[in-house]
Amino acid sequence: MRALRWDDSPDGPALLLLDQTRLPAEEREIVCTSIPTLVESIGRLAVRGAPVLGLAGAYGVALAAARGFSVADAAEQLAAARPTAVNLAVGVRRAYGAYRSHLAAKPGDEDGAAAAALAAARAMHREDAEASTAMARHGLALLDRLVPGGAHRLLTHCNTGALVSGGEGTALAVALAAHRAGRLRRLWVDETRPLLQGARLTAYEAARAGMPYTLLADNAAGSLLAAGEVDAVLVGADRIAADGSTANKVGSYPLAVLARHHGVPFVVVAPSTTVDPHTPDGAGIEVEQRASQEVAEFAGVAVAPPGATAYNPAFDVTPPELISAIVTEKGALSPVDVSGMTQLCAMSLSSNETM
Repeated sequence: MRALRWDDSPDGPALLLLDQTRLPAEEREIVCTSIPTLVESIGRLAVRGAPVLGLAGAYGVALAAARGFSVADAAEQLAAARPTAVNLAVGVRRAYGAYRSHLAAKPGDEDGAAAAALAAARAMHREDAEASTAMARHGLALLDRLVPGGAHRLLTHCNTGALVSGGEGTALAVALAAHRAGRLRRLWVDETRPLLQGARLTAYEAARAGMPYTLLADNAAGSLLAAGEVDAVLVGADRIAADGSTANKVGSYPLAVLARHHGVPFVVVAPSTTVDPHTPDGAGIEVEQRASQEVAEFAGVAVAPPGATAYNPAFDVTPPELISAIVTEKGALSPVDVSGMTQLCAMSLSSNETM
C-alpha cells in the first residue's frame, strides 16, 4: 500500500496518488500530470498527512520540471496548498533547491535540472521511510519505559500510518511495532470527525495489519480514559513549534487535557522535518480553516439546516506542558523542555536544509 508513487509512463511522467477520500470502500489512484490536479488533490485531502505531503510537494516540483511547466510557479502553488503542515513547504523547497542548484552549475540544462529535482524527491522518500522505522523503534522503547509491564492499550487520533508516510507512518508505526512484538493489547481508534480519518483510514490500516483494534466515537475517549482502559495516547503532528507546541488534527488538544487529568502519557510522534524552528510558539502556527460543508454534511447528506455555518478548524494546538514526549527518528524527547527543544530545532534545521 503506497500513498503515492512516481510513474515514468510512455505518455510522460506522472505522480500517482492513492485517493484517500475513497477509502476504505475503494482503492483508486489519481493520475496527476499537472500541478493544478496535484494541488486540488492536496486541498481536498485525497493525499494528506504531514510526511507524505512533503513528498507530494517534492515530487510535484519534479513533475513540473519534467513536463516543462514553470517550476517557480509550481513551487509557489504547492507550498501554499495547505498552510499548517510544514513538511509540504520543506519538500517543495528541497526539490526546488536541487533544481536551481543544477541550473546554476549547468545553465540551460533543463533535463538535468528535472532529474536533479526527481532525485531529491526520491531521496526524501527513502529518508522518510527510514525515519518511520526509527520512530517506531524509539517509540516502542519509550512506551516500555513509560508504561512498564505487559501489553499496551493505546489510543490514537486521526490517521498516522503508511497512508501519511513513505514508510509505515508515525504514531501508528509505533503501535504496529508493539503489535509485531506481541505487546499491543488494544488499539483504540478515535473516529476523528468530521472526515472520519480514524474510522476510514486508521481502522483500514489496522485491519490489514491484523491489529487488535476498537473504533470509538471521539466523545467516548474521556470515559475510556476515566475507566483506566488507556495506557498511552499516541498522535502525529503537522507542525511542531520551537517551544514544543504541536499542531495536529483537531481533537488532539482535548485528548491531551484528558490524558493529563487521568495521568496517562500523551506522546507526539513525528519526523524531525515537522519541527519548525522558525515558528517560536503555538500562537505562531497558522491553523487551516476548512469549509462548513464538511461539518454540515455527512457522506454527502445534509445533517444541518440549509445555510448553516460551522466552525471547522482542521487542527488544534497542544502546548508543550501537556506533552509527555516527542518522538522523532533521532530519539525520544521527554520531558519537552527548552533545552531539549533547542537541540531538536537544531536537528530539524540540519534535516531541512535546502539542497
